[in-house]
Amino acid sequence: QHEPSDRKQSDERLKLEIKVAHIRTRETYGTRRLQTELAENGIIVGRDRLARLRKELRLRCKQKRKFRATTNSNHNLPVAPNLLNQTFAPTAPNQVWVADLTYVATQEGWLYLAGIKDVYTCEIVGYAMG
Repeated sequence: QHEPSDRKQSDERLKLEIKVAHIRTRETYGTRRLQTELAENGIIVGRDRLARLRKELRLRCKQKRKFRATTNSNHNLPVAPNLLNQTFAPTAPNQVWVADLTYVATQEGWLYLAGIKDVYTCEIVGYAMG
């Protein structure tokens, strides 16, 4: 067997530095910003080489998602009365429940998670996902 080439050895050392920098930058830097980050730490690497090594490591930066409003308050439908008036002070279990709904991004698409909590006991009374 022959010893790996200098380029291969150099790539392996660089891959380690790239992984560390990727984590240090909270996985938010693309190739250009990562190149600058590495240069500030004394590691000079070309953009094409850095892009190739990132691809080999399967490193992708997190992308900001566009905010999209999901509630349409402009309607003539009946609105439930506010019975609590922001006074969350139950004296026993099952007097006051609160609910919330959130969406979770998955590889298959959006998933909703709805939960119901008893304010007195702080226990989750129920939930649903779909």
